[in-house]
Amino acid sequence: MDVYERAPAERRRIRVTGVVQGVGYRPFVYKLARTHHLAGWVLNDPEGVLTEVEGPPDLLERFTMELRTLAPPQARVDTVRVVAWPEPRAEAEGFAIHESVRTGRKVTIVPPDAFVCADCLAELRDPADRRYRYPFINCTNCGPRYSIVRGLPYDRAQTTMSAFTMCPPCAAEYRDPLDRRYHAQPNACPDCGPRLLAAGPEGGTERGEAALARAVVTLASGGVVAVKSVGGFHLAVDARDAAAVARLRARKRRDSKPFAVMARDLATVALFAEPTEAETELLASPARPIVLVRKRAAGTLPEAVAPRNPNLGVMLPSAPHHHLLADTPGLDTLVMTSGNISGSPIAYRNDDALEHLFQIADLILYHDRDIQIRVDDSVVRHSVHPGLAEPLLTFLRRSRGYAPYPVEVGVELEPLVAYGAELKTTVALTHGSRVYLSQHIGDLKNDETFASHRQTVDHLTALHELAPRHAAVDLHPQFRATRIAVKEHGGDDRVLRVQHHHAHMASCMAENRLDGSVLGVVFDGFGHGEDGTAWGGEFLLGGYLAARRVARLRHLPLLGGDRAVTEPIRGGFALALDALGGPEAAVEAFPALRRLGERELHVFTTMARRGVNAPPSSSMGRLFDAVAALLDVCVLAEYEAQGPIELEGMLGRDLAMSPPGESYRFAASAQDGPTVIDPRPVVRALAADLAAGVPPEVVSRRFHTGVVRAVVERCVAARVAEGTKAAGRAVLSGGVFANEFLLVNCLIELRAAGFAAYCHRHVPCNDGGIALGQAMIADARLKAAREEAEGAPGDAATKAPGAGPAAGEEGS
Repeated sequence: MDVYERAPAERRRIRVTGVVQGVGYRPFVYKLARTHHLAGWVLNDPEGVLTEVEGPPDLLERFTMELRTLAPPQARVDTVRVVAWPEPRAEAEGFAIHESVRTGRKVTIVPPDAFVCADCLAELRDPADRRYRYPFINCTNCGPRYSIVRGLPYDRAQTTMSAFTMCPPCAAEYRDPLDRRYHAQPNACPDCGPRLLAAGPEGGTERGEAALARAVVTLASGGVVAVKSVGGFHLAVDARDAAAVARLRARKRRDSKPFAVMARDLATVALFAEPTEAETELLASPARPIVLVRKRAAGTLPEAVAPRNPNLGVMLPSAPHHHLLADTPGLDTLVMTSGNISGSPIAYRNDDALEHLFQIADLILYHDRDIQIRVDDSVVRHSVHPGLAEPLLTFLRRSRGYAPYPVEVGVELEPLVAYGAELKTTVALTHGSRVYLSQHIGDLKNDETFASHRQTVDHLTALHELAPRHAAVDLHPQFRATRIAVKEHGGDDRVLRVQHHHAHMASCMAENRLDGSVLGVVFDGFGHGEDGTAWGGEFLLGGYLAARRVARLRHLPLLGGDRAVTEPIRGGFALALDALGGPEAAVEAFPALRRLGERELHVFTTMARRGVNAPPSSSMGRLFDAVAALLDVCVLAEYEAQGPIELEGMLGRDLAMSPPGESYRFAASAQDGPTVIDPRPVVRALAADLAAGVPPEVVSRRFHTGVVRAVVERCVAARVAEGTKAAGRAVLSGGVFANEFLLVNCLIELRAAGFAAYCHRHVPCNDGGIALGQAMIADARLKAAREEAEGAPGDAATKAPGAGPAAGEEGS
């Protein structure tokens, strides 16, 4: 007796959620069902993919399992569950793909933009293929997605490809469930799809191969080309041409900040960098992020690409015309940096590029497929250490290839929008237990970036048909996003202000799905504190609803306010003055301070001692700035965190800590309120080492090690004071933890001291993760307020033992 006789047919309706639209999932289900001789249908709807299948139970079980295990490469399956058991149909035979269903709430996930798959790349390079050298080749396994989407479900009419009508051969592919271009929404060919264009400052436009050829000639002759990529424009030069790199730096007014490079393939990367196996996998992944890879000692690229840095930011081509450029002999490695004027977001509209980018570029290579939403490159780092149980992937910027994939937090959230921080901002919208975190947007002090911020909020809200009833914003009263939120959400009663560092802590808690109380170690450059001062070296104890400060770094006066950020020598002088007692002693101990004239020394001393235009700051970021200045590593900063980045760069990605007897030691004093961590002993030891001729790289390692040990000491002290239940878990957040040495060693040493220590793995530790934390805190406060209004007891698990008011409420 065969299996069909032993097991009568059953029928099951199965729901699949995750990134399952626009990635070839329906044709995958179709082929899988046919392979197992199952009857039924599959369709897209606002929740994801729905399929109904009929056949023997054992084959249905196998089919259900393979919906996850054999999913297409671009799919990301969150759940596979049977939602109904309809009666078998006697007439059931065959399997069909049904049209998308457009009713109901849109909770499906927009697929991120992706690379050029191996099949399309082979066709791109095959002279016999009808898409030979076609710059917009794609299929269901690759190509643009999020950057061209206007609405859901993800169908061609809801993308910017709606402007292009498919020719008969493309339409036939699009309709054939067995073709890998079945319902590939950007599907096109040279006869019916987008075209490359090239324009110079003198006017005139070239098209197709002529446009590409002109770009190649410009790059080969040392020129700068603005290249329209998947999510916006890049500025490109031949990375091996030192003069071209210098020309780009001069025009972009970017003397020191490292440039990212795009290499033809992994073999080319190996000529100038030393990627590990895991870094190689990241480089070749569909997301095509920029990966920080160790430089090769005798590499083939000029030092000017990434000066005073042991790493190179490396990526592989992410668009077909990238491959066409990099396939050109002599152009296998290109600098590919953000296509923007300094201070502005990347250009993504043709008109904007043609109006502004000729200030830098000799040629603009663009195309006529519109980008709906700008999406910058993602930047990631992969860290390994014998003391880590597993490698650590860190997002320094989460954008193309990853956004807007949501963070699943495991609890139902109130419907709200979080506006993020002022710098490196992202926005977040909640739906159910998901937090949709946007791509990197940038610094909101710029009008264009602020407009992009508003556009991103509107785009994500419309895309998922969300209706946030409340907004979460930063505590700082002058932030633009805060002001606009109050205006757009009908006043203060619908806007929840969240303290910056509490949001950092909550962000790390959320992505690690922690509740209850934790000890948050939050180090960054600046955040408005509850006491009105600039915070940034904080130890917080609490949860989502409330957090209190249990320790902080000793105040350093910011001489001249924001000027201390761009002129770290001011912080260096203030730090030395505080530690050594007088300006003469400070200058004597640290030769870098001799750049300051007598008048500057007098004015700065007066400012520091009298507190005139010298706001106090507990920022660990500013301490790193100051130490970098005292070591003469960076006295004037061209870009954010230049001093700390170059100070860490002196370690050469060697994560070994200094021996206990050699590292510097911070002092600590318990006062009324939080314990104060005192860096003055560190400064005195640093001065003594410089006087003794200790090499600067050794001094840097001793300083970094001292910070790690200070973190562990303060966490242990908090655990003793508060108890293991309250302070037995530690989370690390804030932009300073982008420092690999600090992050990895703090995790290792805290775990060795008995802590359950956590860091960011899915969102950036810098302000790019703030919106997630804001959403979690706002949700906790809204729920607590509702429970109080209803007379229900509050959730004690979310309150810190002995905690004061929720961060951001300032005791009210």
